[in-house]
Amino acid sequence: MEDLTRRTTSDAVYEKLHDEIVSLEILPGTKLSETEVARRFGVSRQPVRNAFTKLGNEDLLVIRPQKATEVRGFSMERVALARLVRMAVELEVVYRAVKIWDASREEQLAENLALQEKALRDGDLPAFHALDYDFHKLIYVLGGNPLAFEVMLECKQKVDRLCLLSLEKDSEAESILADHRDIAKGMASGNLKQAQDSIRKHLSRLDETIDFVHKTHPKYFE
Repeated sequence: MEDLTRRTTSDAVYEKLHDEIVSLEILPGTKLSETEVARRFGVSRQPVRNAFTKLGNEDLLVIRPQKATEVRGFSMERVALARLVRMAVELEVVYRAVKIWDASREEQLAENLALQEKALRDGDLPAFHALDYDFHKLIYVLGGNPLAFEVMLECKQKVDRLCLLSLEKDSEAESILADHRDIAKGMASGNLKQAQDSIRKHLSRLDETIDFVHKTHPKYFE
């Protein structure tokens, strides 16, 4: 029971810190203290240490002996690799999904697009970011490859924080929505080339995103 409690507490601390780091509530370069975090959550230092280790393994924290733990900044090399892997996986997933796409699947994707449009009208960028995530997940799940999405998440996570910053860029969210519409249109019509070309265009926006964020937030990069 003690082990279960410790594990549950560690998970709770990990999940909260993970969400705050990915959502940029805790910014790159921020120093974190085991003692201060333990005090904040009202727990001992061990579950915090466990959470730090897991976040470090996910490249979200830099843990150095005898030095302060800090939130890892963006790495150009890691982001480029994550982009390459995601591109390859998503193109294959779309290839398989188009073969079984039907009216029911099209309708579910359309519902997500309608919510994206509403989020933009309301100026709710966090909601739009979450719906962007859901849009891509739907393609994996409805296309019959849910486990592939779980595998891809590790790559996606490496650029999520950076992509969230890019939504500060004028019209960036509108461009993303336009890409989503093109992807959905290609899949609905069974046009594999259109769907894959739209995926390439959509994911290639990361090149511009990297440049934009590097110029506007250089201190966030390693």
